[in-house]
Parts: sequence; C-alpha cells; structure tokens
Amino acid sequence: MGETILVVDDDREITGAIAAALEREGYRVLRAYNGMEALDQALAPELRLIIMDVMMPRLDGLSALMRIRERRNLPVIVLSAKSEESDKILGLSMGADDYVTKPFSPTELIARVRSQLRRYTTLGDVNTTSGTAIVNGRLCYDSAERTLTADGELVHLTATEMGIVELLMRNLGRVFPAEEIYRRVWGEEAFASERTVMVHIRRIREKIELNPKEPDYLKVVWGIGYKMDKHK
Repeated sequence: MGETILVVDDDREITGAIAAALEREGYRVLRAYNGMEALDQALAPELRLIIMDVMMPRLDGLSALMRIRERRNLPVIVLSAKSEESDKILGLSMGADDYVTKPFSPTELIARVRSQLRRYTTLGDVNTTSGTAIVNGRLCYDSAERTLTADGELVHLTATEMGIVELLMRNLGRVFPAEEIYRRVWGEEAFASERTVMVHIRRIREKIELNPKEPDYLKVVWGIGYKMDKHK
C-alpha cells in the first residue's frame, strides 16, 4: 500500500471519484466532507498529503488549511471552481502548495500528487553541494534533517517552500529565473510561473527575514530572477 492521502470535499461524488483514482494508483485514501472533519483527519500520523476543496460547510478549505498549517507541514493541494488568478494567489498565500481548478483531469491531479509527494520526500534533484549542513549567516539548512533554522530557531516551511530554500541555499549567490525555480521545485514545465513563485518567495521572506520588506537574504534581481545572498 502506498502513501496515505486525505481527500476533503463536501461533494461526496467528487470525493469518491478522486479516492477511486488515487486507490487505482496504489494510494491509501482517507475521506472528510467538511473543514472540521479535515482538522481531525489531518492529525493521522501516516498522512502524507491533503487534497482539499475551498467551498465547504462548517469550515471552509482555506480556513482549515491555515489551522492545519499550525499542526502539520504536509503538502496541500487546493481544489476550487474559482479560476481567477487572484483566487489562486490567495490560496497559495494562505499556505497551499498547489491549486487545481475544477473541472480537472484525474490524470493531471494524479501527476500533481506525485510531484508534491516527490518534493515532500526528496525535495528534488538539487544536489550541487555535498554535506548535510549549509550555514549562511543567520540561516542554517540541514539537508539530512530537512530543516531550516534562523538564529537557532526552527523555521516552519511547507514542502514547496523547503524545496525553494534548498535550491537557493545549495547555490548561494546564483540567480534563478522564476521559470527555472518552478521547473526544479515543482518538477513540471513552467506555465504562468512568475506569480506562483513570487507568492512562495514572499512567504519565505516573512519567515526568515528580520525585515521582509528589505530582505537581507532572499533577493530579487529585477528582470532576471531570485537568489540567496551569501553571508558570513
């Protein structure tokens, strides 16, 4: 039996269809039908990923996502009938790792699940530096433990944020275009990647910078991309 995935949607037909597609691929599926049930199921120690609808009774998906993030650092794929870019940016800003618009292809959803699980377990092939600990000023990234600390305090990052941090920490001073960050971290071809990467960069800054509006570490090189500045 493969990894355990929680599917959350108040439409039982959609939940059942997603569960069936995942089970055919060998995954074990837990089900919830509103945000409150999702909070309870999210505590399951074997859980590896959550697929969650936005519009649900009792507690909506984005509110549930914020509360889950306080407890677990699992990949979360948000489902929504809202296709506007602003809705996607909002979902990503609130902690989602990916955003899939309804109606969606089961094949595409499975591919995104695999991508998120691969990133969660391996963080991609970005091995440009040997060793387990990379120290850069206030920051220390431990690749063996897959943790980042700032001033000795653990920084709570999502799987996607951790993937970006590892890529940049392993390549200090190197500028990566948003498209390359997306390909390396998301594991798929970049499509409308600039805004998606920008949102994740902003979230990381809020967690690691003393002043996110004037970052010392995670810098933008206008017209080119992003880099992690070197510090002694």
